[in-house]
Amino acid sequence: MSRTVLFKGNPMHLVGPALTVGQPVPDVTCTKVDFSPVAASSLLGKVVLVSVTPSVDTPVCDLQAKRFNEAAAALGAGVVVANVSLDLPPALKRWCSANGADNLVAVSDYRDRAFGTAWGVLIDELKLLARAVFVVDREGHLAYQEIVPEVTNHPDYDAALAAVQRLV
Repeated sequence: MSRTVLFKGNPMHLVGPALTVGQPVPDVTCTKVDFSPVAASSLLGKVVLVSVTPSVDTPVCDLQAKRFNEAAAALGAGVVVANVSLDLPPALKRWCSANGADNLVAVSDYRDRAFGTAWGVLIDELKLLARAVFVVDREGHLAYQEIVPEVTNHPDYDAALAAVQRLV
C-alpha cells in the first residue's frame, strides 16, 4: 500500500514502512554535528521526542526546531529531544549556534538516509524527510507519531508534548 504526503499540494510517496504505536522503533545511526555517529539505541532509558524536519534552513522547519528546543529545557533530564534532517552536519552546527539550540540533539540522516527509510518518512520524489514527530518510550517503543499530511504545515506541538508528559 502506497503512503503519501503532500508537498505544496502535490502528492509525494513515502519510502519505508508505516510504524505503529507500541512497536519497537528501528535502531538506525545518524550523524551528529561533529560527524560522530549516534544510534537510536544509545538513547534507551530516556523518553525521546524525535522532531523530523526537511531542512532547518526553511521557515517552518526553523520554527519547529526552535519550538522543541525551547520545550526541551522544561522537560527534564529524563527526556531527550532530537531533531533529524538531511541537512549536512556543518549546516546543523551553524543553525544550532545561531539559534542557541543547546537543548536538543541535532542529527543528520545525510549519509544513507537510513532513518528516513527505516522510520517511513523519506519522500521518494524529493529525497527529503517528511515533517513528522515521534515520541519513543524508555524501552524504545513508539508511543506517539504524527506524519504531517502537508509537509509545509506545522506539526501538532501540543499533542507531541502531551505524549512526552504522559511518559515522564
